[in-house]
Amino acid sequence: MESLIGLVNRIQRACTALGDYGGGDNTFSSLWEALPSVAVVGGQSSGKSSVLESIVGRDFLPRGSGIVTRRPLVLQLHKTESGQQEYAEFLHLPKRRFTDFALVRKEIQDETDRITGRTKQISNVPIHLSIYSPNVVNLTLIDLPGLTKVAVEGQPETIVEDIENMVRSYVEKPNCIILAISPANQDIATSDAIKLAREVDPSGERTFGVLTKLDLMDKGTNALDVIEGRSYRLQQPWVGIVNRSQADINKNVDMVLARRKEREYFATSPDYGHLASKMGSEYLAKLLSKHLESVIRARIPSITSLINKSIDELESEMDHLGRPIAVDAGAQLYTILELCRAFDRIFKEHLDGGRPGGDRIYGVFDNQLPAALRKLPFDRHLSLQNVRKIVSEADGYQPHLIAPEQGYRRLIEGSLNYFRGPAEASVDAVHFVLKELVRKSIGETQELKRFPTLQAEIAAATGESLERFRDDSKKTVIRLVEMEASYLTVEFFRKLPQEVEKGGNPPGGNPAASTVDRYTEGHFRRIASNVSSYVNMVSDTLRNTIPKAVVHCQVREAKQSLLNHFYTQIGKKEGKQLSQMLDEDPALMERRQQCAKRLELYKAARDEIDSVSWVR
Repeated sequence: MESLIGLVNRIQRACTALGDYGGGDNTFSSLWEALPSVAVVGGQSSGKSSVLESIVGRDFLPRGSGIVTRRPLVLQLHKTESGQQEYAEFLHLPKRRFTDFALVRKEIQDETDRITGRTKQISNVPIHLSIYSPNVVNLTLIDLPGLTKVAVEGQPETIVEDIENMVRSYVEKPNCIILAISPANQDIATSDAIKLAREVDPSGERTFGVLTKLDLMDKGTNALDVIEGRSYRLQQPWVGIVNRSQADINKNVDMVLARRKEREYFATSPDYGHLASKMGSEYLAKLLSKHLESVIRARIPSITSLINKSIDELESEMDHLGRPIAVDAGAQLYTILELCRAFDRIFKEHLDGGRPGGDRIYGVFDNQLPAALRKLPFDRHLSLQNVRKIVSEADGYQPHLIAPEQGYRRLIEGSLNYFRGPAEASVDAVHFVLKELVRKSIGETQELKRFPTLQAEIAAATGESLERFRDDSKKTVIRLVEMEASYLTVEFFRKLPQEVEKGGNPPGGNPAASTVDRYTEGHFRRIASNVSSYVNMVSDTLRNTIPKAVVHCQVREAKQSLLNHFYTQIGKKEGKQLSQMLDEDPALMERRQQCAKRLELYKAARDEIDSVSWVR
């Protein structure tokens, strides 16, 4: 049965592969943050690398002076069955196994240089390394750049602060176990690691203290005050380590021999002999592994709760993004029709008032049309000079005797022609509103967002339909205007001779005066007034009938048959053409794939945690 630490390692590795991790810049995913790990903290030349190599039992980390660790190294140790070959894998080289650990060291250096260049700069982008060996315990360690006090040549002035901020971003997380490395041959009060650990973990609950270089202390001195907790007390135990000497490193003394020499040192030491069973790198690895597993076990309820919440959120997002499309033509046609109906439903909601926008059509009829009618240049057309000109032209060589019927007709017909402009403008205004509502409806149809090609097809099809509706509407409203000009209202004009006769004789009762009046200014004013009254009557009629025609030809048709022609066309398409219409937005496809992978990861993690959480 897999250990909890091994399971957590696999979950962390899977999270990392999916991008659900951060690099010390507070961008860790919530699951990454919920999974405990051990951060290795220490000043430069404190022996961090030697401690890690002792725990692993392999010489694999870059060495040198100054800042050697310039990127965080997330090191996951996996205990394998005895006799199996040791190997390492990098996340950025997932298909390559390293059995030569000298090549592991080179790859760490090369991968660091790929991000930072061959400089002394640092980067918070981590390197992920997994080591599989029968000689390790299950453990996750994060090796961080060594804390420093001054910037050296080739480093920015902010390097001291930059390193501290990077290290702090890891160790301040409540689920991070701090492995604070301090050299025994320096005063513990000056330890950079302890200073930082005390700031982020004042109770010392998350901090394990490690003293290195015990064998390099001045003769006659020891570190018992620190190790036994008298100088600086932690809730977790202090562990002493004896690293390989530089001479051993130069001679390539292997780690098996180094571990044996470390055990012998503590076993024979007059100062630390009584603590030999609780000293050394092997004990430290077991101690950390046991503590890490206990922490994970204590966190299982919260981790499971977080995973369940994440699963719910991911499934909700998958529903929002939509499930993958079927490959057969029938299912694809059904999907297209469903998407069209979803769009059509939203479009009708805009028209009927469930969503905003339809009221703008009423605004065309209630504001724009009346305003356009009021602005028609009837005053100029029915001016005294123009009336006299048109009536005279209509009379020809023989002036009219009673009423200038032809003059009236020409004046009225000329006036009614002006109504074409407002009528066509009303059609165009409603057409613009309908186009805008189509655009908004496509954008608001969530199901369509997956399919930019289908969106474009629907936009084109609706555009063609609206153009046809507009053409029909224009023909209808122009026909209304022409109808008014084709047949004048008889009753209105039957009254005119009586009115002329009643008003034509001047006081005194001289009939001859009425004949003279037919050629005076007052006569032409009466004609203009009569025509104006008739035109106003027609204007009132058109003000009511133009909206009826526009709604009938455009709005009603848009509600009932906006996509009818489109439905006919897609019914004739082959499977390949339907697939092209359902060609998804690549960004959404990528997002769905990522969500599906994360969902698979979280469900597998939940099942596996449940299966091993009670194994002791």
